[in-house]
Amino acid sequence: MKIGLLIYGSLETISGGYIYDRYLVDDLRARGHTVEIISLPWRNYVAHLCDNFSPSLYHRLRRLNVDVLIQDELCHPSLGRVNRRLRGEIQYPILALVHHLRASEQHPAALMPLYHGVEQSYLQSVDGFIFNSQTTKLSVAQFVDTMPPNVIAFPGGDRLKMALNDDQIRLRVGRRGPLRILFLGSITRRKQPHLLLQACLALDSPDLQITLIGSQQPEPRYARRIRALAARLGERIPVKLIPALDANQLPGYLSEHDVLIVPSTYEGFGIVYLEGMAFGLPAIATRAGAAHETIRHGENGFLIEPHDDAALAAHIQQLSANRGLLLKMGLAARKHYATSPTWAGMSASVNDFLESTYGKSDANKSTAPLH
Repeated sequence: MKIGLLIYGSLETISGGYIYDRYLVDDLRARGHTVEIISLPWRNYVAHLCDNFSPSLYHRLRRLNVDVLIQDELCHPSLGRVNRRLRGEIQYPILALVHHLRASEQHPAALMPLYHGVEQSYLQSVDGFIFNSQTTKLSVAQFVDTMPPNVIAFPGGDRLKMALNDDQIRLRVGRRGPLRILFLGSITRRKQPHLLLQACLALDSPDLQITLIGSQQPEPRYARRIRALAARLGERIPVKLIPALDANQLPGYLSEHDVLIVPSTYEGFGIVYLEGMAFGLPAIATRAGAAHETIRHGENGFLIEPHDDAALAAHIQQLSANRGLLLKMGLAARKHYATSPTWAGMSASVNDFLESTYGKSDANKSTAPLH
């Protein structure tokens, strides 16, 4: 099949969504499909809306020679009107690859009607969906009248090509010293590293170490706030801020820490939780989004409400004081990882969906319904 993938920016961007896209592209090509990347420039939301009136984008997609076009749903503000203009003029179906909805995130109340309207218009302009979780599918179902052909292809947790065994986890937990906390993600408001720092500030005589790994570039003003909080907390608790690392560097940090805390306001899946579990790290996340599909509260981690720093502080204190519980949850996390989806399984699910739903013979393609 000839497949198009439309994204913002570069496929090499560091984020869970782009990791998913890269694995999918590499696997589809390995299976013999041709995959063409259509890249739109990163700009602000209003500028992206203006793409809908771009003659060059419309003609570029109209002339596209593919059997199916997959659009990363992150690009939704640029495409709703364009997709509707293309109806009746193209032979290929358009699918949305949905990692999570912008409308599911927390934004200023005044902006939510805009985001809801634009996103709903886009979701109703496509012919099918690829979802990364059951939660994401349920979120999209609220915006469409009838669910078109779709597949849920769960991300894998095996990107780092390494995992600890039970004995290594026991050895780590059995050492003396502080509870070592790892935050892994962009330093952004949605990821909420400030909630972790505030929770630790509230603890009396905490025996902790904290490492924050992630890019500070997306939201510089927020990053300054985090640096100030880290400096304040650093008077009592060692805090390290480390820029984003490549996949080869991450296993060392995951092996050395005791618990992974990424209390995002919303995650469409949360690949980082599963990757941490490969190293026996219990995960603490929020109940918003799909983290609950990976984290079993009280078993392999904890789930809190999105802004509940008091509950987060209580769970940190509990794990610090009770290393038996830390070990039990770490072993449960490793066991969950062992039975979780793989990246090969994700791409196989998408491939099977594309071939069975859209991989028509040449004779059938000429009579296929237009988008």
